[in-house]
Amino acid sequence: MIEFKINDKKVEARRGWTVLETARHHGMEIPTLCHHASVLPSGACRLCMVELRDGDWSKLVAACIYPVQAGINVYTETERVQNIRRWIFEMLLAACPASHEIREMAAEYGVGSTRFPIYDPDQTCMVCGLCSRVCEEVVGLSAISTVDRGVHKKVSSPFLRPTDICVACGCCVSICPTGAMQKIFDSVRGESVMHLTQLTA
Repeated sequence: MIEFKINDKKVEARRGWTVLETARHHGMEIPTLCHHASVLPSGACRLCMVELRDGDWSKLVAACIYPVQAGINVYTETERVQNIRRWIFEMLLAACPASHEIREMAAEYGVGSTRFPIYDPDQTCMVCGLCSRVCEEVVGLSAISTVDRGVHKKVSSPFLRPTDICVACGCCVSICPTGAMQKIFDSVRGESVMHLTQLTA
C-alpha cells in the first residue's frame, strides 16, 4: 500500500491507483465528466484537476490520470483548483450550451454563464471521447471516432460515413455524460437509429 495525503488526511492506495480512484475509495468527491470505470482514463475534460503541494512548490494535475506516489500532498478544493474548474465550466458552457447536465453541474460551482463565444447554441456534445473509447475497449469495435481538429472536432463515424460495423448495443448512449450520443448516433448508424432507441428505451 502507498501512503500519502488528500486534504491533509492520510490515505492509503494500492500501487497503480490514480488520485481519483483513491479519493473515491475514501469517500472524497472530485468532479468528472469524461471518466468512467469501464474504460481507461483520458483526462479529456480536466474537471478533476487537483493541486499537488510540496512546501512553496505546487502544480495542477488531472486526478483521473495522475498515479499516486508515496508522500505527496493532494488538495481538491483550493482556490486555485476552484478557479480552474470555473474556467473549465465556462468553456464547456460555450462548447455545449444545450447540455442540461453541464448547466446543472456548472451551477453547483456558481457558474451560470460564459464569457466565451457560443458557436452552436444547440450543441450538447463535449467531445470527451467516452463513446469511442467504450466502443473500442469494451465492445471491441471502432464504429465511432472523433474527426476534424480544434474547434471543428466532433464525434462521428469513421470518415464521416454511416457504418455497418455498429451492432446497436447502446453502450455509447448509456455512457455519454451529456446525452448527446442519442442524436449523434443517427449520423453513425444511419437509419438504424430507431433500432437503438427501442433497445435503450
